Amino acid sequence: MQKIVRQNGIFDTPAKSVLFFCLCTFFLLLNNFRGQAQEVSASVDTTTIKIGEQITYKLAVETSREDLVVFPEGQSFSPLEMIETFAIDTSEISDRYRLTREYALTQFDSGSYSIPRQRVLINDREFRTDSFSVVVNDVVVDTTKQKMFPIKPAVEVPPAFGVPTWLWWLLGLILLGIVAYLLYRSRKKRKEAAKQLPPYERALFELKQLDDSHLLEQREIKEYYSQLSAAVRRYLDGEIYDHALESTTNELITYLEAERDKGKLKLENTTISRLKEILERADLAKFANSKPDVLTAKEDRSSVENVIKDTKASIPQPTEEELLRDREYRERLERKRKVKKIIFGIVAVVLLISAGAAYLISTRGIEYFTDTYIGNSSKEMLESDWISSEYGTPSVTIATPDVLVRNIRDSVGMSQGKETFNFGSLDTNLFVSVSTRPASEDFDVEMAVEDVYAFLEANGAKNIITKQEGYETLNGAPGFKIFGTMSLQKDEKSQPVSKEYTILNFGMGEGFQQVVVIYNENDKYADEIAQRITTSVELINNSN
Repeated sequence: MQKIVRQNGIFDTPAKSVLFFCLCTFFLLLNNFRGQAQEVSASVDTTTIKIGEQITYKLAVETSREDLVVFPEGQSFSPLEMIETFAIDTSEISDRYRLTREYALTQFDSGSYSIPRQRVLINDREFRTDSFSVVVNDVVVDTTKQKMFPIKPAVEVPPAFGVPTWLWWLLGLILLGIVAYLLYRSRKKRKEAAKQLPPYERALFELKQLDDSHLLEQREIKEYYSQLSAAVRRYLDGEIYDHALESTTNELITYLEAERDKGKLKLENTTISRLKEILERADLAKFANSKPDVLTAKEDRSSVENVIKDTKASIPQPTEEELLRDREYRERLERKRKVKKIIFGIVAVVLLISAGAAYLISTRGIEYFTDTYIGNSSKEMLESDWISSEYGTPSVTIATPDVLVRNIRDSVGMSQGKETFNFGSLDTNLFVSVSTRPASEDFDVEMAVEDVYAFLEANGAKNIITKQEGYETLNGAPGFKIFGTMSLQKDEKSQPVSKEYTILNFGMGEGFQQVVVIYNENDKYADEIAQRITTSVELINNSN
């Protein structure tokens, strides 16, 4: 018989020693394997809530530093509704990372629900969490203890700060009133200018009006002589001496005599003497209350007309140089008047356009006004006649605002032997690229997608967010869709532009087709264009 000796719980036989050594080695390896394993766990803070309350669903992942972890996105917690996703919390545990992400869930109908198992990707491995049962209770209202109140009437909530509509109308009316006043004043000035007569014709016209005034019959001698002297003084002011209206009688007569002595006026002494006599009599009538008889007044009126005619005849005719200077002066005045008319017309048009723009902005909004009247390239592109055509081999049928142009340099290059057709550029509101290539054994779809990202990053794309889902064209061709957002900055001096992108990938057996659409994120018309382009894609499988 074999002798067995037990010392401190350890068997001393050789067979037992070997067995014990193997067991220890196994448990050490198992413990080391567990230390390197990837662990995914899920928990909820409560399983019973009332309608509208929130459940905090927590996902925790322990993994190595090099692993790529993808948490659930979107409404994957149905029938519960995800109302908020919190940022990922990262903590270090020895040489490993612990990633934690929380989701806020709720439900607005009472009943029993089950939170489905969630999928977490770690590199290429898929992990599934446990499901949880949740009870959503009604909010019980005890009407015996809770006082009931009648339904309150609707209360009108004051709108946010904004310019009232009536203020825009008032501004428009004020502008229209200003335009109407300017038009009226301009028309009135034109009429007054048309009525204005040359000095000689005007003097005779005033004398005719004086004859028709019946001032002598009414014995208004003072007023009669006032108008008579004003008529002759106004004529002299316009033709000979531009201070005749404010000069005294002696000053005016002295000036006329001086001009006669210089040879500038060919007036007789009797004419000047007669004018002096009439003006002195008029001064006495106006300021000394003198009242000449009616016969003298009529004679003075005839003498004034003769003085005006004699003075008109005594003025030397202008020379050709004076006439030329006068003509140039009148032309300058005419040009100035035309410039004023043009400026006035422009101002009137600007005011009318401003009033119309204010009305449209107040009733339709600033966006409608800018898109309709100032112009929006994306809107014009959306409303234009689109072109549907086939591109590449195997062919892709797609509708675009304009024909795609073959790109020999292959700007979104994937591999050799492919064709690329582009529209627009990354700097514009819309960029479309269609690429096709025949099938080959060494072709890799993932590399084709990575080439697109490499192209974007080489052109200044940053913060690229990626999502993926299945896709099927209208004619049933299967594929997969990669989409998301990014920030595009051409250089350091330019401002970054937020972009959205969509990459459609298809493999029809005989080749590979790829459609890339990139557009500005905040352009609603570009978003409609992108949707219209992607839904128009058609592929024909000719392999069968």
